[in-house]
Amino acid sequence: MSVDQLSSVPLTKEQAYALVDAVMERDDLALTASAHENEETGEWVFEATCDSPPDIESFVELARQTLGGAVEFSVAPIDPEINWVARSLEGLAPVIAGGFYVYGSHETGPIPGGLTPMKIDAAQAFGTGHHETTTGCLEAIDKVLKRKRPRTMIDVGTGTGVLAIALAKRTRTTVIASDIDPVSVTTTIDNAAQNGVGKHIIALEATGVNHPTITQNSPYDLIVANILAGPLMALAPSIGRIAGKGATVILSGILEHQARGVINAYARQGMVLNQKLQRKDWTTLILEMR
Repeated sequence: MSVDQLSSVPLTKEQAYALVDAVMERDDLALTASAHENEETGEWVFEATCDSPPDIESFVELARQTLGGAVEFSVAPIDPEINWVARSLEGLAPVIAGGFYVYGSHETGPIPGGLTPMKIDAAQAFGTGHHETTTGCLEAIDKVLKRKRPRTMIDVGTGTGVLAIALAKRTRTTVIASDIDPVSVTTTIDNAAQNGVGKHIIALEATGVNHPTITQNSPYDLIVANILAGPLMALAPSIGRIAGKGATVILSGILEHQARGVINAYARQGMVLNQKLQRKDWTTLILEMR
């Protein structure tokens, strides 16, 4: 399968992120979408990885609907022999967040004492611990586990399994890890085994929380979902149905200006905001089912 990278002309930060949200709410345009700043110019661009050839006309039309004007895009092929995700992340330093130490196999330095280590390598699945959404979730998990001991837990949209592994390492209790992407499920299983918690992780391919195993193990005391604001709001009724009384729900993948919409969506399911953590432009919410 050949893959192309589609890039926009320079945009404002708000425009670039709005286009990311619009693209990721659809499942027919791109494999991934992101916004990047040119630190020299301060300009932002939208980028998407797509099956070749990308549907440029659909991108142009979606940009017109989302931003109210025409946006030009360029396309460049991606070398299929190169793992660009691994190459872009292989030099990143370890991450410390919430008492967790997340590192790749390229890291040869000693693991600091007093931290919970997790070895997570760059892969085809999302989540190495470096993004503000993941560090926000790790900090939220640390805060929650200091005051309660959940017995039933689920990580929705697990990616590489980093959050499920964090929960399993701290609690030594079974954690369900679900993702719509089968590659994520395989990656999670491999990472869980590598981190010594394979027996505690049940990795499932599921759309949202639509899976018999997820239903049978509900209600949950702790639910974590690091996705995007649009899908999180769409999932609110389903998450509300599997959340037990007094359950804690950690949500991330939310830009600060989107937080109120997500909070309102979950308030309609009986959840109240307990705490909000902000890392750069990204917000992590800690909610409680009342």
